[in-house]
Amino acid sequence: MTICEDASTQPCGSPPDIGASWLRAPYPVVVADTDGTIVGVNASAAALFPGAARGSTLDGVVPPWLTDAHRRTAGSDLGSPAPPVTGRHRHMTLTAHPTPGTDGDVVWWLVDDTDRMPARSELHDEQERTAFLAETSTRLSASLNVQRCMNVTVRLAAEHLADAALLVAPANGRQHPLAGSVGGDAPRHTTARIDPSSIPGLGEALRGFPPVPSRWIDPAALPAWAVPEGFGGPVGSVAVCPLPGHGVPAGALILLRRGDRAAFDASEEVIARLFAARAGSALSAARMYSEQAGITATLMADLLPPALRQVHGVEFAGGYRAAQDTERIGGDFYDLHPADEPGQETLAILGDVCGKGLDAAVLTGKIRNTLHALLPMAGDHENMLRLLNGALLGSRHTRFATLVLASVVRRGARVRLRLTSAGHAPPLIVRHDGSVEEADTSGTLIGVLPRIRTRTAHVDLAPGETCLMFTDGITEAKGGPLGDVMFGEERLRAAVADCAGMPAEAVVERVQLLAAEWIGANRHDDIALVAITAPRSAHPAPADGGTA
Repeated sequence: MTICEDASTQPCGSPPDIGASWLRAPYPVVVADTDGTIVGVNASAAALFPGAARGSTLDGVVPPWLTDAHRRTAGSDLGSPAPPVTGRHRHMTLTAHPTPGTDGDVVWWLVDDTDRMPARSELHDEQERTAFLAETSTRLSASLNVQRCMNVTVRLAAEHLADAALLVAPANGRQHPLAGSVGGDAPRHTTARIDPSSIPGLGEALRGFPPVPSRWIDPAALPAWAVPEGFGGPVGSVAVCPLPGHGVPAGALILLRRGDRAAFDASEEVIARLFAARAGSALSAARMYSEQAGITATLMADLLPPALRQVHGVEFAGGYRAAQDTERIGGDFYDLHPADEPGQETLAILGDVCGKGLDAAVLTGKIRNTLHALLPMAGDHENMLRLLNGALLGSRHTRFATLVLASVVRRGARVRLRLTSAGHAPPLIVRHDGSVEEADTSGTLIGVLPRIRTRTAHVDLAPGETCLMFTDGITEAKGGPLGDVMFGEERLRAAVADCAGMPAEAVVERVQLLAAEWIGANRHDDIALVAITAPRSAHPAPADGGTA
């Protein structure tokens, strides 16, 4: 580039790729060669850098950060745009944009970003805060486990908001569960009897009131339990934030910074409260879910079929499969009421309530409780079923049910049964030779008519013989090659015929396996089975029916 005599203010023979327009540019412009010698400046640059003139060097004239940037840029391959550089000069923040000239010269266009940089910094900080709060919401919503939510809360708070964080959960009796983290490390859980009034604002935060300013809290007066293990060094500042829940406070969050860091300012306290609001909502939801799950588990424990076993020398086994794989209870049920002493009858019950799911399970529970209350009348099946029918007709339920009652007692090596059906399919009797009989019992279903009728069958089982009670969920289960053929009673008879001589548990498992293979992935109703078997025993039971 050639420069005229007055080149300090005006170019002469400007390179064709730049032109003379830079002279009239509203921004300061400095042109320097590969050695860092200034070959041209416009009036704005001369006013900005008084020592800048043709022939002078950049060193000592422009800020050092611009000189260093020129050394990196001059003479390099500028096939792609070189990045701008930013630095301070006097009271200004300047951004220098390089443009290649001829012979390795570089034209530096300088923009005053003094007013824009704070806004850019604030925007960047706001973007980081937004990203942090978004991450908080995502991670906290990933679990409905209370302890996991506590872990996520203190780890995020200790990593992004403070040097350490301690979560104080609502009191459980006289003690408060605590979770603390230092620097985002794995949280530590403890339970302690604490005095919330020992930290200003903590008692109010646990009751859901707005936080006190952090400057009101004296770090030197902080009790030992409030500083997580491994914190190290003196506490410099403390902030307490309530964790608002769904109508009930979810606890409080204590944030701690070391003495060598700046205290919490107003904007940081705002972010901490926003974070605490999200954490409190997640903790409250997790705690509500945990409480509801506990209630559900307690109620469901009485609705689930019991585990069956051998009672006074008679084998009992049961199997249950709900209509939906996601459900544990439904409308099919069975129960067993063991006799107090050998020689007395044990009552086995299998039933099917109209419908499935939770509504049917509620009526199932009512029927089971009513039958349990009617146990003293188990010697008379018809009377027992009549009273149950009256109880259902007098309730608000509009569903009906079918049942089979089996009173079972062992006499010597044989097992005697009284079987009474109330609108239910008769049980199947599997003899030791593989033949299958249908018990001669029938009756009216329960919960529909004011009067019922029943017929009781008396059956004797020799050693190795089995009585199988079942619900229609198995006979009406559809499957096969096209998934539209019912399993049917004939297939069930063939299946149990192959189980001659098997223990009761093996009979149930065999039938369940065949039914599952037949159904495949098709929809089905609830399925329940109860097998009663006279065991093959080398030592027969005593004549009075004692346990074998």
